[in-house]
Amino acid sequence: MEQSLVLQTIGMLAKPYNGPEDANELLERAGRAKYVLLGEASHGTSEYYKDRAALSKRLIADFGFRFIAVEGDWPSCYTLNRYVKGCGDTGNDVREALRDFARWPEWMWANREIVELAEWLRKYNADKPDSEKAGFYGIDVYSLWESMSEILSYLEAMPGSDLEAARRAFECFEPHGRDEQQYGISASFYGEGCEGEVVDLLRRLQDRWRQAGSDDREDALSAEMNALAVRGAEAYYRTMIRHDAESWNIRDRHMVEALEKLMQYHGETARAIVWEHNTHIGDARWTDMAEEGMVNVGQLLREKHGSDVFAVGYGTYRGTVIAGRSWGAPAQEMKVPEAITNSWEELLHRSGADNKLLLFDEETPVLDEVTLGHRAIGVVYHPERERGNYVPTVISKRYDAFLFFDQTHALSPLSIEVVHS
Repeated sequence: MEQSLVLQTIGMLAKPYNGPEDANELLERAGRAKYVLLGEASHGTSEYYKDRAALSKRLIADFGFRFIAVEGDWPSCYTLNRYVKGCGDTGNDVREALRDFARWPEWMWANREIVELAEWLRKYNADKPDSEKAGFYGIDVYSLWESMSEILSYLEAMPGSDLEAARRAFECFEPHGRDEQQYGISASFYGEGCEGEVVDLLRRLQDRWRQAGSDDREDALSAEMNALAVRGAEAYYRTMIRHDAESWNIRDRHMVEALEKLMQYHGETARAIVWEHNTHIGDARWTDMAEEGMVNVGQLLREKHGSDVFAVGYGTYRGTVIAGRSWGAPAQEMKVPEAITNSWEELLHRSGADNKLLLFDEETPVLDEVTLGHRAIGVVYHPERERGNYVPTVISKRYDAFLFFDQTHALSPLSIEVVHS
């Protein structure tokens, strides 16, 4: 399709967007789904967090969605979940609850934008029975050691054979000194993995919440979710050492499995909001990820649940962002340069330097044959290598809707010193 026609089509589809007050049609469509996937083009942009929070509030309050599941670790997110549900052991200070987000990149969840959402959730839940409170959960795969510790703590309060199974799994991992790469090498190359111990532990903890009393039901779920995270992490680190698509696929399949377990827990009528990067929630079949043999959460959910899935992508033309120069490096506020020419972000800017909402459906297939670069910024970012940050994308097929912010600003971390580059 000629560039002029793409611009003309964007001009016809795009609607001005100044926040949820301009999102009624989007919310009506999303409100009919069981899974609403809210993306982000970086893990360090304030506007993405604020807008997802505003849309999530509407989906929870007006459409009855039961929980938010995020690209975060189960143990630390579960502490925040207990805080927003008013559990006494988390105190009355949200910043205390957020201290469990201590592993890099801590700014992803320990930030002022999440503080505001958590306080809203706590207030929303305050007068509701436990069965109606909105939750906040992590469905990612990185918490091997933290999840093992949580399982041991839970089972030590109720000694029995399950505790012995947990200890066997812990002792299997212990020689690797909390070093994921060392474990991956030992498991992948020397056959010294812990898969059997982990599968046995998960089997013992599976679905115990179904028989648990009301005061222990969610903690029993948490024990199973931690075991699920350990199983996923073991497989992820065992395959990560090969540097191929399989570790990515293990991670995204794990997130889908964790999400569907949460849906089982919340009942047949439950509906979920998912916060993850665009690379996870935007259907991989409409990017070059498919050529690499990669799948993702958006694709897997669409394949299984069809129109019960509604995916919203995000993007920006320029601004600032929080990220690190390498894995584990200090957080920096970096400049996000103007989007490269003929990318989706640049064309959206060229069609008018304002924020926009695009809604896609089968009646507007005009862009379905157009593949252009779509910017993706990770927790590690090098603005000077900008051309490597674009994913070839058919935007109208990858998402059901797209929210474009012409200029964005860096996230506001709580307790870390941010270096300004």
